[in-house]
Amino acid sequence: MPKFVVHWRSVAIRAEETTTRTDTTFMTIAPTWKKYLTDYNEGLGLVYERFILNDFLLYLKGRYGFQRVMEAPLYGMAGVSGINSVSLARLKCPVTLVEDNAERLTGVQRIWGELALTANFTLVQDWSCLPFPDRSFDLVWDWAALWHLADPAACLRELVRCANDLIFIAVPNPLQVGYLFRKYVVEPEFVKEVNERWTDIGMIRRQLQSQGVQILGQGVLDVPPWPDTVMPASELLSRLGLRSKKLQGRFQGQGWQWSTMAYYLGQQPDLYERVMKFAWLDRARLPWRIKQVWAHHRWVLGRKPIK
Repeated sequence: MPKFVVHWRSVAIRAEETTTRTDTTFMTIAPTWKKYLTDYNEGLGLVYERFILNDFLLYLKGRYGFQRVMEAPLYGMAGVSGINSVSLARLKCPVTLVEDNAERLTGVQRIWGELALTANFTLVQDWSCLPFPDRSFDLVWDWAALWHLADPAACLRELVRCANDLIFIAVPNPLQVGYLFRKYVVEPEFVKEVNERWTDIGMIRRQLQSQGVQILGQGVLDVPPWPDTVMPASELLSRLGLRSKKLQGRFQGQGWQWSTMAYYLGQQPDLYERVMKFAWLDRARLPWRIKQVWAHHRWVLGRKPIK
């Protein structure tokens, strides 16, 4: 079974079912994460996002040959929590997953047990003081979780401290059409739950550089032909007032089941091919600044200088 390590290094305030916002602190716990600890039907968009991310992580592995990996925090992507690093674990990379919610971490541990994969699971309450020595990991990375934290800058400093080589950070793309549609039309309240400043990849790049990190690259990922509204298609139709049963039926029921876990467990071995037929924009040889208009995420990759 995976190792479950708990570190109680300081006390942090958590909002278990509600969102709290002050002038200096942004914290949110989305209740939907509990559903996906047992319901693996994530939707087409999330499965696509995961496969695109997997391919990029495997590209980084092939190019840089790292071994020890830490993903922190582990919950930036919606859907099933904690499975972003599965592709690296399958290549025998020692993986450490860091989380600040005991219930979610226990669920993620069980999920990795279902996949027959090992990892180190670490529970923290203070993202500004991670319980690892300097330079503990060859790759330290995060996918779209920083804007949920009370102090993203402190967490970023800790990620850099724990890195021995590579730092990979991805954030939601606020310039993308679907993001703007969500913000101003279908779900304007969501911006009260996050710190939008931490979608600025340029700011994150500069903060990395200020800590001595050499920037290796910057770009976009997750560029499917549909916009990113971070909600199921059926819910989006309802919010837009489109209540046609025929139209709603296209995005519900047994005919609309999309599960990364089913692929990982060998239950749907053709899922990758079915989903990745939509990846023509991601794979197009276009400058990333052009893709940025439609891309769901932006990223920066850095390298920590050899000591």
